[in-house]
Amino acid sequence: MLKELRTFLAVARHGTFSRTADRIGLTQSAVSAQMQRLEQSLGFALFDRHGRLATLNAAGHATVERAELLLAQYEQLHRKPGSDEAAVLLRIGAIASVQAAGLPDAMAALHGEFPRLRMRVLPGVSLSLLGQVDAGELDAAVMIRPPFALPAELAWHPLWSERFVLVAPAAAKGRDWRRLLQERPFLRYDRSSFGGRLVAQFLQAQGLEVQEAVEMDELGGLMKLVANGLGVALLPQSRPHFPAPEGVRVIGLGEAEFHREIGMAERVRNSHAAIVQSLREALRETGQASAGRSRRPPG
Repeated sequence: MLKELRTFLAVARHGTFSRTADRIGLTQSAVSAQMQRLEQSLGFALFDRHGRLATLNAAGHATVERAELLLAQYEQLHRKPGSDEAAVLLRIGAIASVQAAGLPDAMAALHGEFPRLRMRVLPGVSLSLLGQVDAGELDAAVMIRPPFALPAELAWHPLWSERFVLVAPAAAKGRDWRRLLQERPFLRYDRSSFGGRLVAQFLQAQGLEVQEAVEMDELGGLMKLVANGLGVALLPQSRPHFPAPEGVRVIGLGEAEFHREIGMAERVRNSHAAIVQSLREALRETGQASAGRSRRPPG
């Protein structure tokens, strides 16, 4: 029932099932189903339902504090019995490119500062990770900046910026990125991701029509498709994938250049705030060093 309790607390914060679903990356029906399971398990109703609207009733309001206490006590299970010092568990979410480069160096630095620290790293796309932070399932997430304002309970901390470039097969001649985008098959960064939305907005703003060939969220996979000659792609210059592999040309976008911002989303009230801040600072250092290396003009 831990998952249901975390979703219940998210509903208590956001007020409605639909708003909660948007914030934690679930469908409204999934949120509703979790709340029904929780009520069945507890044996009493937590909400007054009027049509499709559900609001916390008196029992629901009284259960919020008890649910918060129960989840806090669950976290204490990570303390070894008989030990005077608790081993802290930090739950961090991260998008794939950050897990491959940036996060490992920052984790190593963090363990030097907090030797009893345990870390659990969970993968995911930015929207899903944001929902897990909001639901209390993660202490923080390293992800792409959302295209919407965060709720008051969450804070956003910028870490570094990654510019987008056009990547094309070595056989593709010329440096006119507009012509290459229109004439070559287009390998699209998934539009359901925050980074993919930036690409879609860029193409729309530039008035460009592309020949859709593939759409996927894995940047490394898109890069390999380009190397195999399947088409061109607009990708952020993230460290795991740049410098580009053999067989791939990198072409800058000139004055049309756009970026994705990588940052950390965390809860404003966080029992591990000091550790999260240290991780954030270590990530910023590794990210800035990487950004400095990638500023040279694309070849």
